Amino acid sequence: MNIVTKTTMISGIIALSLGFAANAGEDAKLVINGQELATHVKGGPDSPLDELFSGWVFRTEETQALQLDDFENPGMVFVDHARDTWETAEGTAGKSCADCHGDVESMAGLRAVLPRWNADKGALYTMEDYINDSVVNHMGAEKWKYTGAKMQAMVGLISLQSRGHTVAVETGGPAAAAYELGKEIYYTRVGQLDMACSNCHEDNYGVYIRADHLSQGQINGFPAYRLKNAKLNAVHARFKGCMKNIRATPYKPAGDEFRALELYVASRGNGLPIEGPSVRN
Repeated sequence: MNIVTKTTMISGIIALSLGFAANAGEDAKLVINGQELATHVKGGPDSPLDELFSGWVFRTEETQALQLDDFENPGMVFVDHARDTWETAEGTAGKSCADCHGDVESMAGLRAVLPRWNADKGALYTMEDYINDSVVNHMGAEKWKYTGAKMQAMVGLISLQSRGHTVAVETGGPAAAAYELGKEIYYTRVGQLDMACSNCHEDNYGVYIRADHLSQGQINGFPAYRLKNAKLNAVHARFKGCMKNIRATPYKPAGDEFRALELYVASRGNGLPIEGPSVRN
């Protein structure tokens, strides 16, 4: 099925839900604490998709409702823990995040442009990289686990400051090689099921596989609280889970392959607003 046909069918698929649990439908609005966030926008000139849809659109009404109010969003419990961490000194330097950065609101807009090329480090940096750089080099503390609870809580807190900011990830210049690697990974079939990311999230979004309603795989809502495991989930952990589902050997979280894939997938969402932390299945 080509992309144009997919785009014209998606509204009907979402509205009808193929007989499964009801979804809010194409006209439902994502309004969090009075702030309306677009859930579908037109794809950019370089996008393989005519329209971009938030993963929120593909969830049941019950799951969607959890994201409409921060008091109901279970992911906000972890964000509250991160607020305490932000103010707490640790490491040999005896500094907290607040000592260098002030109020966490100073991080507004950061999530919308990550991953990005860090010229000083000569490497592609994710949110987790920036956090660990501060933890290790400025606070003198032990590196946090990349996909761990403490890290993802802080990613959630910092991402929250960018809620409503438009995703605008740069893919050219020194980041171009990583972008091309990520794109190659996205379209390469792997595993015993011989599938690529694109088979689910580009060719068949809006379709059910068992009880799962396939989305476009957008990551503007990460870190995402998943009802399945009751925690905030890292982007790389979700990549790892997808690869396991198709019975492939996953790349290592924080490795070059998943960094590149994150850059490419993030760029596919350019134009959507940051939602995180979101609520998903």
